[in-house]
Amino acid sequence: MEKQDKKQKFQMPHIYVILFIIILLASVASYIIPAGTFDREEVNGINVIIADTFHYIDQAPVTFMEFMTAIPRGIQETVIIIFGILAIGAMFGVIEKAGIIDVILNFLIKTFGNKGLLIVPVISFVLALFVAMTGMIEASLIFLPALLPLFLKFGYDRIASTAIILISTVIGFACGLTTAANVGTAHTIAELPLFSGLWYRAIALVIMLTVGIIFVSRYIKKVQKNPEASLVTDNVDNSEFVKEKVEYPKSETRTVIATFVLIVLLVLMAFMIFQYKWYFLELGGYYIFSGILIGLIAGLKPSKIAEYMNDGMRMILLGAFIVGVARAISVVLADGMIMDTIVYGLSKVVVLLPESIIPVAMMVVQGLINFLIPSGSGQAAATMPIIIGIVDLTEMTRQTAVLAFLFGDGFSNIFYPTSGYFMAALAIAKIKYTDWIKFIWPLILVWYTIGAVLLVIAYFINYGPM
Repeated sequence: MEKQDKKQKFQMPHIYVILFIIILLASVASYIIPAGTFDREEVNGINVIIADTFHYIDQAPVTFMEFMTAIPRGIQETVIIIFGILAIGAMFGVIEKAGIIDVILNFLIKTFGNKGLLIVPVISFVLALFVAMTGMIEASLIFLPALLPLFLKFGYDRIASTAIILISTVIGFACGLTTAANVGTAHTIAELPLFSGLWYRAIALVIMLTVGIIFVSRYIKKVQKNPEASLVTDNVDNSEFVKEKVEYPKSETRTVIATFVLIVLLVLMAFMIFQYKWYFLELGGYYIFSGILIGLIAGLKPSKIAEYMNDGMRMILLGAFIVGVARAISVVLADGMIMDTIVYGLSKVVVLLPESIIPVAMMVVQGLINFLIPSGSGQAAATMPIIIGIVDLTEMTRQTAVLAFLFGDGFSNIFYPTSGYFMAALAIAKIKYTDWIKFIWPLILVWYTIGAVLLVIAYFINYGPM
C-alpha cells in the first residue's frame, strides 16, 4: 500500500515552470553556442535578414543580471499586447454578466430549435465567428452548460453535443480574424499590419468549419440510426444534464439593445482596424470603452461593471501574462547574441526540404510545441522570433509563417490533455478523454491535411503582406 501511495501519476508542470526552464536553458546555451549575427535591411518599414551575411562575433554570454531581469524585460516589451488581451477579458466579463450570451442563445434556440440538424451549422457558425472576432476560446466553458441540455434533448449523445461547441470554438481560434492573443501577438512580432491577411483566414475558417460540421452531423446520424455506434463508454445518465423542461430566461429589452450595440461595436472595430490601422493601444481602450457602454445600456451599475471587468480579466490573466514570460526567451537569446546563430543553423536544415513544404513543416513543429506551451499568445511570443528569422532566408512570406503557427497551435487545442479549457469542457460533459480521442482523431488528421494544402497554396500565391 505504501509503495502504491508513493507512486504518483506524472503531472505536466505548470506552464510558468516550463517557460522558466526554457529561459534558463537559453541562458546557459549562450555559453556554449557561438555568438553570431546577420546583416539586416529595412524593407517596407520592416527589418529583414540579408541572406548570406551571417558572421560570427565575440562571445557575449548572458549575465546573471540579464537572466534575472529577462522576464520583466519580456513583459516590458509586450506590455501593450498584454493589456490588449486583458481588455478583451474585461469586455467579455461584462458581456457575460449582462446576459448578452443568453440573448444570443435564446434567439438561436427559438429560431432553429425545431429545425433538426439545421441547428448544428447555425450554432457552429455563430460560435466560430464570435471566437474568431474576440479570441475568447474559453467561452466554450460558458456555452457548453447552456447548450448541452438542449442537444441531449434532441437525442445527440454527449460526445456529439460537446463536439459542436469545441469544434466551432477551436476553428474560430485557429483561423482567427481579429483575435488578439494569437494573431495579434504573432503579427506584432512579425512586424506585420495588425490582423492583415484576414481574407485568406476567413476562407480557411469556412472550409475547416464546414468539414467539422459534416463530421459531427454524420456521427449524429450514425448514432441516431444505431445507438450502439456511440463512442460514449461510461455509465453516466443524461438525466444529470437534462431537466424535464429546458427553460431559458426571457431577455430584458435593455439586454437585447445591448446585444445589438455589441454587434455594431464589433463591426465598427473591424472597420477602424483596417481603415485607420488601429493597433493594441487603440484596441485596448476600445475594448474597455465597449465594455462600459454595453454594461450601462444593459442596466448594470458602474461598480458592478468594474467587478465584472475584473472577473473577466482574472479569467484571461494567465494567457495574457504568458506573453511577457515567453518573450523572455527571445530576450536572453538576443542578450547572448545567439538568436541569429540558431536561425542560421536551422536554415541549413530547412534547405534540405522543398521550399513549398517548409510552411507545412512549421505547422507540424508548432503543433508539437503546443503540447508544452498550450497558450496561443505564449507560443507566438516564444517561437515567432526564430521562425521569422528562418522565413527571411526563404521565398515564403511572414504572413504564411503566421498562418502555419495558427494552424499548428490551433487544431491541437482539442486534442492535447495539456489544454486546460478543453479538459475542463470534457469534465463538464463527463466525457472520458480516451472516448473523445477515438472520436476526434480522424477530424484532426483531416484538418491538418487541409491546413497543409492551404499553406502550400499560400506559399505559391505569396500570401501577404510580407
